[in-house]
Amino acid sequence: MGPPPPPGMGPPPPPGAPPFGAPRMPAFGGPAIPSFIKPKKKYVQDQPTKRANWNPIKPQDISEDAFWAQANEDSLADDDLFATLKTRFSSKPLSKKNAEDGSAESVKSSESSKKSRKAKQLRVLDGKQGQSLSILLGSVKVPYKEIKRRILAVDEESLSQTLVEQLIKSLPEADAMKNIAELQPEFDDLAEPEQFCVVMSSVKRLTPRLNSILFKMKFDDLVNDIKPDIVSATAACEEVKQSGKFKKLLELVLLIGNYMNAGSKKEQTLGFEMNFLTKLENTKSQDQKQTLLHFLAQTVESKFPDILTYADELMHIDQAARVSDEMLQKNLTQMSKALKQMEIDIKNVQNQRSAAEPDDKFAEVMSEFAASAGETFTVLQQMYEKMQTLYKGLSKYYVFDVKKYSLEEFFSDIKAFKEKFYQALKDNQKLRETEEKIRRVKEAKEKADREKEEKMARKKKLIDLSQDDDQEGVMDNLLDALQKGTAFNVREGGRKRTPRTTGAERRAQLQKSRSRSQVANADGREIEADGNSSIINSLAETPRRPERKKKTRPACVSILANSMMPEEFEEMKGDDLLNRMKGF
Repeated sequence: MGPPPPPGMGPPPPPGAPPFGAPRMPAFGGPAIPSFIKPKKKYVQDQPTKRANWNPIKPQDISEDAFWAQANEDSLADDDLFATLKTRFSSKPLSKKNAEDGSAESVKSSESSKKSRKAKQLRVLDGKQGQSLSILLGSVKVPYKEIKRRILAVDEESLSQTLVEQLIKSLPEADAMKNIAELQPEFDDLAEPEQFCVVMSSVKRLTPRLNSILFKMKFDDLVNDIKPDIVSATAACEEVKQSGKFKKLLELVLLIGNYMNAGSKKEQTLGFEMNFLTKLENTKSQDQKQTLLHFLAQTVESKFPDILTYADELMHIDQAARVSDEMLQKNLTQMSKALKQMEIDIKNVQNQRSAAEPDDKFAEVMSEFAASAGETFTVLQQMYEKMQTLYKGLSKYYVFDVKKYSLEEFFSDIKAFKEKFYQALKDNQKLRETEEKIRRVKEAKEKADREKEEKMARKKKLIDLSQDDDQEGVMDNLLDALQKGTAFNVREGGRKRTPRTTGAERRAQLQKSRSRSQVANADGREIEADGNSSIINSLAETPRRPERKKKTRPACVSILANSMMPEEFEEMKGDDLLNRMKGF
């Protein structure tokens, strides 16, 4: 053992321990965590889960004012959340499924050339230039000198943007125009395309002039394309940085991911790259029915409903996702070059202005436009620089490289995540509705089965009234028989059964019938009663129709009926019969 520490001093630090205030070393020997960042909680799982395959942000890249340095996802932790997460995303052997589809495409193109008849041979222009000018002049059908006048006067009402574009594309180079101008004495012998060039050759700096006119025509549309994009991207940068609901959602994703990555090299992550948001749907649940994105949506809906409307704080995301920083920069650069070239053209035209061209208004018209266009460009340039500054600030806040993660890609990922998140909410709602329908059908079936079983049980408990009198429940069954009328000679429906006639009554009825027959006899013969007694007797002895089977009375009722006169039994009421039975 070493010597004891001096008075007032504690023991020396253990070997390898960092001095006080030094950056903390994370697990697995990774980079040191800055002192201004609170270490992430280390989770321990009793059951492994699938991993959140994100790209962690390096601690040394996180500044003190970055979002990941301030994130407090532990405030969102919940045991129930972890339990559900562990159950749904429990890891299991994954089956790899590789399917590669190859497709081959072949593109065939055919070219055909048409020979146009020319009344006169081209002398300076080549065939392609001549044909292009011939098509243009045939479609315009305007005298050559009128076209020249419109260009000199910058007459935008008569000059179309299409015509100017076609002229820039079809006119020959300056040297060729100079050679054609020398053919003016032979004007009538020239082909139409070269005649047109002779007329236009007197316009000084024709092609630059046309370029300036075209730029003026397209300027408003160009501004309307650039300005809304800059405004949307600028607003989106501010919204993503300031939205409290969106940042809380990011904290929840960080919490879930760190719990899932417990025990791996990516545990206790300080932050993740933003494109991970679009990959949440790639992690499937154990039953393959849901994804990590669906779980996130369900968790937000059930435990943090206040952030369900986070998209309301990101109103410009959709427009910003269509903004290309590269295209904005390109358009502004072209605009700057066009304005500078226009100023040069204006000066040159002013210096070379000839009295032979009194209709030349290019310098006056374009000077006025150049002044207003320059002011507009300055405003756009300042707006663009502000947008770039905000996006660079956003890259430091969420820690990403603007050179590798363009503005368009960043906002496209945020937009895609937003759309997928709300679609997951709809999917969860449909799943709940389906489960509810299945539950109602199951409950209805169980209820029907239960009622059927109860009905069968009641039938089994009924006592057969035809059994002995000492059977348990006889009095209850008798009361039921009296109420239903089965104890009496009453048919179903409440109609009283008519008593059958006796044998003597039937013989008397037959005698009466026979007497009536004798009176109606057409031969007038009389039949003696004594002589026909055998007939009457034979009729009386005629077999009766089989009687309908009577309903069997309960045994106790039959015993009571046998002890009484039939007429007395028939006249008894239900209550009298019941009281008599009690006495019996």
